Amino acid sequence: MATIAVYSVKGGVGKTTMAANLAWFSATVSCRRTLLWDLDAAGGAGFLYGLDPDKRAKAGSLFDRDATAADLIQHTAYDRLDLLPADESLRELDTVLARMGKKKRLAKLAADLSRKYERIILDCPPVLNEISAQVVRAADCIIVPLPPSPLSSRAFELVTKEIKRHAKVHPPILPVLSMLDMRRNLHREARATNPNWPAIPQASAVEQCAVLQRPVGDFAPSSPAARAFGQLWTAIERKLTQKG
Repeated sequence: MATIAVYSVKGGVGKTTMAANLAWFSATVSCRRTLLWDLDAAGGAGFLYGLDPDKRAKAGSLFDRDATAADLIQHTAYDRLDLLPADESLRELDTVLARMGKKKRLAKLAADLSRKYERIILDCPPVLNEISAQVVRAADCIIVPLPPSPLSSRAFELVTKEIKRHAKVHPPILPVLSMLDMRRNLHREARATNPNWPAIPQASAVEQCAVLQRPVGDFAPSSPAARAFGQLWTAIERKLTQKG
């Protein structure tokens, strides 16, 4: 079992699309029982799979034991892939976690879920607070989407520093250039500076994920975007192997 967090301190970098597509590769290509856990109150991961939160239970109530994971988890249209959706209640999650005083609450919940799932993909909110601290403690690997610019390396260093603050032995961290457009000079410079980082292209197929509410590997399996997500998933599995 492994918990993989897709985390950025900045919104609009392709984080949710990345998490949703990686979950599909985990379930469909690696054939692993996979849970996509949306921790972002915006609920983008559920939208990308065409699923709405069940109004009978709030996502935030899982943390204070008012609800169980079984009350919230939904099946997607794909074998071995389930979703734990987000809703507006997660806007108060930082306060709830701080009040509880349990620094590994998220890690404990993930451990409980690992009895059923081999891979848990966390779509994390772009915050620096108790939620991000709990993500660091729960994750076996952290994926950091970064916009392609000459400042990408510096931004990654800042994120790494924040991660190290919350874990004596932090999990492996994998930076990813997101929305890469090699027609643009700044993007080419960022790629030349970080040639070994995985990269996800700026592509219409990626944008179509939100329109079709399907992962790109499903509707455009031979596209450059699908190949890039597949290569990223391979890199993640390699990181997890190195950790082990």
